[in-house]
Amino acid sequence: MRRTKNIFIALLFLCLSGTAFAAKITDVTSSVVPGNTRCEYLINPKGLDELQPRLSWTLTATDTAAFGQKQTAYRILVASTEGGLKLNKGDIWDSGWVSSSQMQQITYKGRPFVSDKNYFWKVSVKDEKGKISPWSKAAQWTTGLLKPTDWKAKWIGTDQIFDPAQQDCNISDPWLRKTFTLKTKPGKANIFVASVGFHEIYVNGKKIGNDVMAPSVTDHMKRARYVAYDIAPELKAGKNVITIWLGTSWSIFGPYIVKDRPNTPIVIAQAAIYANKNTTPLSKPELVISTDESWKTHKSPNKLLGVWDSNRMGGEIWDANKEVANWNTTACDETTWDKAITYQPKLVLSAQKIEPNRVFDEIKPIGIVERNDGTYRVDMGVNFAGWTEIKVKGKQGDTVKFLFSEREQSDITFSNHSAFVIGKTGQGTFHNRFNYSSGRWVTIKGLKSKPSLNDIRGWMVRTNYKEATTFECSDPLQNWTYNTIKWTFQNLSIGGYIVDCPQRERLGYGGDAHATCETGMFNYHMAAFYTKWMEDWRDVQGTESLVGNMYDENFARKSIMSGRIMNNGVLPHTAPTYMGGGGPAWGGIVVSLPWFIYQHEGDKRVLDKNFEMIKGWLSFLDLNTKDDMLVRFGGSWDFLGDWLWPGATAEGMNNNKPQTVFLNNCYRIFNLRTAAKIARVLHKDKEAQQWEKQADVSSAAIHAKFYNADDHSYSDKSMSNLAAALLGEVMPQDLKPLIMKRLENEILVVHKGHINVGITGGAMLFKVLRDAGRDDLIYAMTSQTDYPSWGYMKANGATTIWEMWEKDLPGHSLLHSSYLYPGAWYIDGVAGIKRDPQAPGFQRFIVRPPLLTATQMEWAKANIESPAGLIKTAWKRTGNQLTMNINVPPNCTAILQLQENETKNVTDKSNHIKDLGLKDGFRSFELTSGNHIIKTEKI
Repeated sequence: MRRTKNIFIALLFLCLSGTAFAAKITDVTSSVVPGNTRCEYLINPKGLDELQPRLSWTLTATDTAAFGQKQTAYRILVASTEGGLKLNKGDIWDSGWVSSSQMQQITYKGRPFVSDKNYFWKVSVKDEKGKISPWSKAAQWTTGLLKPTDWKAKWIGTDQIFDPAQQDCNISDPWLRKTFTLKTKPGKANIFVASVGFHEIYVNGKKIGNDVMAPSVTDHMKRARYVAYDIAPELKAGKNVITIWLGTSWSIFGPYIVKDRPNTPIVIAQAAIYANKNTTPLSKPELVISTDESWKTHKSPNKLLGVWDSNRMGGEIWDANKEVANWNTTACDETTWDKAITYQPKLVLSAQKIEPNRVFDEIKPIGIVERNDGTYRVDMGVNFAGWTEIKVKGKQGDTVKFLFSEREQSDITFSNHSAFVIGKTGQGTFHNRFNYSSGRWVTIKGLKSKPSLNDIRGWMVRTNYKEATTFECSDPLQNWTYNTIKWTFQNLSIGGYIVDCPQRERLGYGGDAHATCETGMFNYHMAAFYTKWMEDWRDVQGTESLVGNMYDENFARKSIMSGRIMNNGVLPHTAPTYMGGGGPAWGGIVVSLPWFIYQHEGDKRVLDKNFEMIKGWLSFLDLNTKDDMLVRFGGSWDFLGDWLWPGATAEGMNNNKPQTVFLNNCYRIFNLRTAAKIARVLHKDKEAQQWEKQADVSSAAIHAKFYNADDHSYSDKSMSNLAAALLGEVMPQDLKPLIMKRLENEILVVHKGHINVGITGGAMLFKVLRDAGRDDLIYAMTSQTDYPSWGYMKANGATTIWEMWEKDLPGHSLLHSSYLYPGAWYIDGVAGIKRDPQAPGFQRFIVRPPLLTATQMEWAKANIESPAGLIKTAWKRTGNQLTMNINVPPNCTAILQLQENETKNVTDKSNHIKDLGLKDGFRSFELTSGNHIIKTEKI
């Protein structure tokens, strides 16, 4: 009995001890856990050549009902092996505990990197009470070839040279291959591949990775970007083969033609193959595979249709009679293959620090019509840019043609077409590989029998940036506009830059970027994308735009507007593509885009890296000023103002009217004021003072010449010039409210709530109204259903946003960058999630319900994965009451701004709200991290 009692007491003690131990564990648990780790904005990037990469993370609350969670310190470990990281050994870098709330852009400060090496990292943080969090999940990055001398490979290609005189490209997309033997299956093997033209990599018959149309688009006068691929899993002991398939594409683009590089696709590739997975700086590879003259080449059955020029982008043709069995396996007979040709282009090799292209959103046709002429008309249901796959049958030698169109009444638009030559089997499948089409309808010619819906598929193709945001509201038209803008944006982003249109030009216009960049930032994780695009702009600086016949050797880079290299800070109007017309607002994107990135991400490096380019651009504009005002410069396509406003084609857009001079001067002043802010952030006070003074002096000159005192307008009194004046802040401050009132009248009275601007003017207008909180004016324009409006596009069956406000004007695109600027407003206006100008990166942000009535919009909700964490807002108006749900991420603070007349009986169930008082017509409240439910009434 006594023994039983003792056992019971012992068990009770152990139970109580266990309870106490469990309570102790709970007591020391941190309120936050780090995750969502990024290196240079990317998830586990491969092949980085950044010597001081920046590491970022966000925090998740362990108790979602709690409030006030913060980070007070962090510790980062970087290890040379995964095993070492698990043992908490930061042999490459141990930051130690750093007292800081910073979660973004933490610069690596460890040991120097080694080329072609894996690095593993994780982070732990301390919360507001000093409790230490668990470690984040292990993340990693691999380095690329960090020094030019690391490259031992040679550029190789074929002896096929593109002839621009031909209607269609005369060279085939080549195969290149190398066979070799390994003693054992390797533990590690990364291949680094840079190509001029697209490429695909195969090892022993298997395509490596899911990337398509690699690498990202790059200025091949200056640079080639390499991509890293892990090929170890596909290698084996014994005989192996690596095969590279090149696509002609950008290798024949006119502005990239230089004497030292052949007018044909070329590639350089290198792989060190190691027996063991973990390597050290002293590890010796079993074998190094490098491209050189020992590689073999053969023409593939694929060829570019068109010549990769505006209106001649074409498509692809596949000749099944030229197929070679086992072309990418060790079983291939190489005896008929030729030796590769080596070349020596003068190109900088750098890593592709951006997400690759991927295939998205399978698109299935909704109908097929057989026509009297024997052709078949396929309706894909939506306008898109990407790939198609079509099964065909027929006799050997028959050519089946596929014509792509944006317009139901036209068989083909912008010469987008592909083809398939049937082989001996009598059947086959056309599938894009190194080009893409754009349109909704496909006309099929050459088939003897009607295809089925299951024989045809499509896919949208774009850069693989991640979606950041969801949005929905009570207004169906606004939801349609938001979703259609997002769909259009995605279809414009193949290759790491935003094109004007994917079917006709594929040019990276700086002017159009104003209409798209903030829409991109508020809806997607675009930081790596825009960082890369800024490098493209640095590459093209010093060269003017090229307009004209780019294949005429007597024209190119000799006369005005032919891409002359001037080296005076000038910028072409597109990057990395040189071609196309524009004006000061086109080159001026190099000032505003870095600033927007900084505001959104808190990224100072993007300001620093582009500062010299900004100085160069502003100094170029200084060369073209007189009496403190910008004057017209360049050729006939170098001084555009607004573009594609309603009725613009009838009025004439490329003009010398005073309205264009005024708008471009306002934009220059906006550039100067923005550059001065950048200089202040970088502590470059000399430049800041210079630009601030220039902006003030030029503002006074512009105001004196163009101000209309009778009605507080400027120049021609147009909507675009009123917006330009407000954006540049050219007026004395006491006149600003009067000019805003005049703009309000222009929108609501003169144009009865309709928009009357184009691409650049519209981007300026929406920026001004968003910053001023004039959601009512934006809503007026976005809620219209007749011409000109987004609702007019919807009423006329649009599935993408058009190039012009007019319906179906000949020659204009129906998938275009022109009017995407409302995409940012839906998030920072309707959803009310605004950046705080004084706190870049969203660790402090503003929430302001829109200036709309319940009859205009009853409710809206949005989630945005900001750089600092997941922000959620949802609001609803019922009568005089406003109810809001606001989720503030850990380590963040929200400033809720309510109209003064809407602050009666403000309540927050959490009581974690602080009244900051009244300012500029708004009462502000500080919200700590956590989930807030707030109710208020109108006074």
